[in-house]
Amino acid sequence: MLKANPNLEISSRCQRTIAVPAEFSGIGLHTGEEVTIRFCPASEGTGIVFQRVDLPSKPIIPAALEYVCDTSRSTTIGVGSIKIHTIEHILSALRAYNIDNINIEINSIEPPVGDGSSAPFIKLIEEAGIVDQKNTTPIVKIQQPVYWSEGDIHIVALPEDCFRVSYTLHYPQSKILKAQYFSCEVTPEIYKQQIAPCRTFSQYEEITMLMDRGLIKGGSLSNAVVIKDDIVLSCGGLHFPDEMVRHKVLDLIGDLSLVGFNFFAHIIAIRSGHAANCAFAKTFYDHITMENR
Repeated sequence: MLKANPNLEISSRCQRTIAVPAEFSGIGLHTGEEVTIRFCPASEGTGIVFQRVDLPSKPIIPAALEYVCDTSRSTTIGVGSIKIHTIEHILSALRAYNIDNINIEINSIEPPVGDGSSAPFIKLIEEAGIVDQKNTTPIVKIQQPVYWSEGDIHIVALPEDCFRVSYTLHYPQSKILKAQYFSCEVTPEIYKQQIAPCRTFSQYEEITMLMDRGLIKGGSLSNAVVIKDDIVLSCGGLHFPDEMVRHKVLDLIGDLSLVGFNFFAHIIAIRSGHAANCAFAKTFYDHITMENR
């Protein structure tokens, strides 16, 4: 629990959950199997938890850094052999709407992919409604930069009066992607309009490799953007000319929610993916908790 500390600026707001349950069904990206998730209200202090209702014991896995067990192609949490893959799009939507407590029931190892964006989960949140709760949750405003680097991948958090994310995408070998940059404050309104509709993307060569490994059985041009040379393959074209970098922002917001508390900072990321996002989240968490001692 974060506490008042002269080394940190900590404000607070009421904790939030959803008003009523809401569910969404579709196919999983990697399994290609039908799956249903159900958002359920949760009491103060619960946090964001996933529950595998397809298993006899209906185990619960908190969406927290200590439960992250794989970040190779998406973000996976687990306890022992029980895992839930590709949770970042759900977490991103919940963070954008400042949902603190929710139980996410799921009857498979991964959520439905929807259209490859977080828009379906925004729709669920808005259908369920949001309610304030009696207890409060801290919002930490960092007082000094926090950074993480590995090779040509960099993430830094700078002091800011809001939650802002800036991302630079760099694929010099791709005629379409090359370099893209996007920056915005993360509010529910901005997120819904400018980030949530942005779909996951991949280069064609990566797709063939994943298919050879028996993955992305549920992948199609209806839930992903595929880049091949100077051609963009997707249903209906791009939602934004820079949709790809906006999706990277979407992923980053979801991964950073694993820190477990709200914060004000300007997050600047260059070429990061899930592994780097989660590594930075751990560095950021350690910095905050160390400052809070």
